[in-house]
Amino acid sequence: MWASTRADWIGLGTAALAATLLASCARDPIVNGIATASSGNWHIEKTIDRITGAPVSSAFVTTLAISRTDVLLPPAAQLQLICFKDQPAALFKFQFKIGSTRNAEFGYRFDDKPGHISDARFVDDYKSAIIQDPDEMARFVSELTTSNVLYVRIRALNVPRTTAEFHVDGAPGAINSALAGCPVKTVTTRPSG
Repeated sequence: MWASTRADWIGLGTAALAATLLASCARDPIVNGIATASSGNWHIEKTIDRITGAPVSSAFVTTLAISRTDVLLPPAAQLQLICFKDQPAALFKFQFKIGSTRNAEFGYRFDDKPGHISDARFVDDYKSAIIQDPDEMARFVSELTTSNVLYVRIRALNVPRTTAEFHVDGAPGAINSALAGCPVKTVTTRPSG
């Protein structure tokens, strides 16, 4: 009886493993991001959109260097450069609420350059912020190109303060790949804020 039960378990385990491997082969790379290349700390998606036939425009970098008053060990955060609706954008994703457009302030600083308070918009899940304004993206990408570290600080009225530090070396390759389909406009002089 034990041998039969053991053989049944081995057969069941083998079938489950085969199903898992088959399912992972069938996964769409545009959804799970398995086809990537690297540029410094950046991961650049290398897939083709099956609908448009164009390359997927995305590059991301993650960090565990996050501080928040009410979370002892905050989970990873991500900065993603994307073309969204033919416009360049920088998307910051956290795994907890960071604020809303009406009650939060998004600031950032590259290396030892002057910092900026951005017109970032907070997405409806309150866990993500996005820089989309063409002038702001021009300044952001211009400074990102020559920087090694990006420090982000979010102050909000309804949630504790959040900070994150991203190591962004290799950004020129990420920018060239992720934003090739929606080039960033040239930097214009804009007061720091």
